[in-house]
Order: sequence, then structure tokens, then C-alpha cells
Amino acid sequence: MTDSAPIPIPPTAPQPSVPQSGVLPSLPAEGEAITLLHLEDSELDHELVLMNLSDLPWPVDIIRVEDEAGFLAALDVPPHLILSDFSLPGYDGLSAFKAAHARYPNLPFIIVTGAMGEEVAVDTLRQGVTDYILKQRLERLAPSVRRALVEADARDSRERAEREVRELNARLQARLLEVERLKGVAERQSQRLEVQAKQLEEALNLQKTFLAETSHELRTPLTALLGYLRRADREAGGSQVIADAQRVTENMTRLVNDLLQLSRGELVQSVEMHFMNIGNLLRQVGRDFGVRVEARDVEIVGDPGRLTQVFVNLVSNAIRVCGTPEKVFIDMHLRPGEVEINVIDTGPGVPDHIKPKIFDKFYRGKEAGSTGLGLTIAQQVVTTHSGRIDVLDTPGGGATFQVRLPLLEDEDEMDDGFA
Repeated sequence: MTDSAPIPIPPTAPQPSVPQSGVLPSLPAEGEAITLLHLEDSELDHELVLMNLSDLPWPVDIIRVEDEAGFLAALDVPPHLILSDFSLPGYDGLSAFKAAHARYPNLPFIIVTGAMGEEVAVDTLRQGVTDYILKQRLERLAPSVRRALVEADARDSRERAEREVRELNARLQARLLEVERLKGVAERQSQRLEVQAKQLEEALNLQKTFLAETSHELRTPLTALLGYLRRADREAGGSQVIADAQRVTENMTRLVNDLLQLSRGELVQSVEMHFMNIGNLLRQVGRDFGVRVEARDVEIVGDPGRLTQVFVNLVSNAIRVCGTPEKVFIDMHLRPGEVEINVIDTGPGVPDHIKPKIFDKFYRGKEAGSTGLGLTIAQQVVTTHSGRIDVLDTPGGGATFQVRLPLLEDEDEMDDGFA
């Protein structure tokens, strides 16, 4: 326990900074010092108070002030507890309590006085004073101080917990409001997506209906035309012109059947494999469309009609995009285990963001063709032949559709004369 002399505070002395109102020091653990502020004008009574605080579980740092000015100045640094005489020259304990309570509502305040009537004592307690101790009963002082400090600490802890709960509730309420707002946004977006999905479904259904009806309408005249061409071929005795017209009509009939099949959501599966000359097929496509071709005679196993359909789609798309067959070229290279066929154009090319979806069914655009099914059919046919098809950039500008098909074992051992 330590003692100090009264603190003289001159009127012009610089004042320390005032802490935030209501913030009190926390109760220290046993063995750590507590700070008491004692408002007492009698040195003897102050010593008696010190003697009766020896039973506290904490060391005591006590600051004694004698008047109002010293008391108010000492409040700039809040103590753990205030002890105050009730009657002082020019000041009184109840006024001191009101001044301390205005700044620190939870600061324990005990009146230590020589005499106090019962009515006055009750009035002080009613106004919020923690306790009062008569100087002739100072043995009650230490227990009263301990109880006041513990209760104040418990009250402070409870208020902090309640404040934290209120802050947490406020944050949760803000979160709930944000969740409700986001929920409303999500519901509106979901409704818009549902409307868009319904519109897309209706559009796809209309497209499928159109393809199905158009395919049915085209099959009848194509079947009749193919019959006329076959009869004309028999009568003409093997005319090349009629044979070419018959071949084109057969390809058109197959395309119409594929469109009908795809409009129903089915894959192109009807493939009849034969030994065939892929170089001869490419040269024939080149003659039909007026496109330059560099291809050697290479035997593979495939469906000539289906592969013709693939390269007809690729070449016709390239001519449509470029506007002229002069900007389209077909070449062939032999690679280990496969033949590589490139349909090259020097047109506007295919943007990078379109390449991943260019083979999707019903994808429409000048790069994919007018029906949105030609490249889908081509990919399915190539895949059925255990090959692959890719779209690349042509050096200098344009698009290159690269088709790779497996070679026969004998052809695999040949050198590529077009590298």
C-alpha cells in the first residue's frame, strides 16, 4: 500500500487530456495494484482509511485530494473506485458523486463519513452512491470496497457483452437485409432466365419443326429427281454429266435425311465402310466447286458418300465466306498413321471466341454456315471414322479446317510427297 500527499492544482496549471467518457479501467487480477481516489481534507482520517484497506487482495495506489478543484482534475484519469468524505469545506460528497457519475456512470463511489443521518444515507443510496461507511465502523470498508469493485466489474462485463450482442445483432440484421436484397435480385434474375429459357425452347422447337417439315418437303422431289436421273443414265448409256448429277442428287438426299435426323436430336450413325481412294474423292469435290486440289491417291477405309458430304460442307462454307472459289484450296499430307486433309481459305477467318462452339448443333453465323448443322454433321461423320476435325488460322489470314483420318497399315509406311 502506498500513500501520497494531497495534489495541489493551480488554476492555471495545464490540464491532462480527458479520456472518453464512461471508459473505466478493468479490475486487475489479485496481486496487481488498484487505483483509489480519496476525497478527504483530514490527514488523520486518510491514514485510518489506509490502515483498513490492508485486507484487500490487491495492492492499493491511493490518491488523496482535498477540494473540488483537485477532485475534478484527478477525474481526468479514472480510478477503479472513489472514496469521499460527505462534508468538506466548500464541497460535499454528494456533489462529488454527481460530478464523477456524469463522466463515469459505472464508477463505484463510497462515502466515508463521521456522521450521517439515516434519511440522508438512504437518499444518497437512492441517488446511486454505491455504499456509505461510518468512520467509527471502518472495519466494513475493505469488504465494501471489494464487493463494489467485483460488482462494478461484473456490471461492466455484462454491459460489454450486451453491447457486443447488440452490435452482433445489428450486423446480423444488416446481413439479413443484404441477403433479402440479394434474394430479391436472384429471384428477378431467375424469372428473367426462365422467360429467356422458355423463349429459347420455343425458338428451338420452331427451328426443329421447320427443319423436319422442310426435310419432308424436300425428300419427295429429290427421290423423284434421283429416279429420273437413273432412268436417263440407263437410256443415255453412261453419260458422265448424268452420273455427276446423280451423285450430287444422292448427296443432297443424304443431307436432307441428316437434317431430319438431327432435328429429332439424333446422331448421324448410318455409315457404310469400304476401301476407297480419298485423293480421288477430293479431286471430284474440287471439280464440282471449281477449287484447286493437291491430293495423291491414298487408300483408306471409309464411307465415300459420308466423307464427300464432309468436304462438300467444308468447301461450300469456305466459298460462301470468301465469296469466290479462287480463295479456297485443298491439300493433303501423309502423317504417321493418318492422312491430313486441309480445306484452306484466305477469307476473314474464324475469331478465337467462336472456335470452341463452331461445331455445336444449331450454331449460326457466317463462319458456321446458314443452317447451323453442316459442321455438326461433318464432325460426327469424321468422329465415326475414328478421325478428328479442327479449325485453325490460315497463315496470312483466313481459316483452315483440318481433317485427320486413319491410314491403312500399308499406307502408313509411305512417305508424304506433299510436305
